[in-house]
Amino acid sequence: MTPYVLIVAGSDSSGGAGITRDVETVSAFGLRSCLAVTAVTVQTHSAVERIEQMPPELIAAQMRAAFAANMVAAVKIGMLGTAATIEAVGSVLASNPQVPAVLDPVLASTSGRVLLEEDAIDALCRDLMPVCRLVTPNLIELATLTRSVPAPDEERARLQGEELSKTLGAAVLVKGGHGRGSKSVDFLLQPDSPAIQFEAPRLGHGMRGTGCMLSSAIAASLALKVSLEESVGAGKQLVFDALARSATT
Repeated sequence: MTPYVLIVAGSDSSGGAGITRDVETVSAFGLRSCLAVTAVTVQTHSAVERIEQMPPELIAAQMRAAFAANMVAAVKIGMLGTAATIEAVGSVLASNPQVPAVLDPVLASTSGRVLLEEDAIDALCRDLMPVCRLVTPNLIELATLTRSVPAPDEERARLQGEELSKTLGAAVLVKGGHGRGSKSVDFLLQPDSPAIQFEAPRLGHGMRGTGCMLSSAIAASLALKVSLEESVGAGKQLVFDALARSATT
């Protein structure tokens, strides 16, 4: 039976990020997706114009139905929006502890629109992150989650990631895409384990949805019973290849 990845995220009417990117990515690994829609957004490639949050009980019900209907082997979590939604998602995950969850802690859109309410950040750290297999913040999200300023260099980014990992008791992948230098450096931090570093050439352009792609790729690999380190490597390669292709189109 083909394993499924349960995608818990918001829609993006432009197709540049959110559920659309997630399903595309999971399909690239030969797996199927099932969905719990957390929000419906009105977006172009340059702005988020409107957001309609789904009721938390409806999100939880979607998740429970997905687990009941399919062999869910991993969960990818993206946009959540509110503390009540975080609590609802966390409660369903707690009922399915055998299934690894990858959380992309979406705090704002690429265009700068806030996508997670300020009072929900504590709930994210308290109720959801500790029950996830992996959390994948970029440097700006990492600073917010650790109540710090954005890391000015790789060493400080690693230290912030280690702090967050130990606090949560969960693995953290610090994404270096917002950093500087000729290489993009990511760090995989796990409690009581040495940091694992991933490097890729820094390309001179970006694209929307790379965070969605990376977290979905890692979740898909975990669904295939690949180790966490190898899953991160496969996800990074997929995103790098997509960025490289976009430079020629």
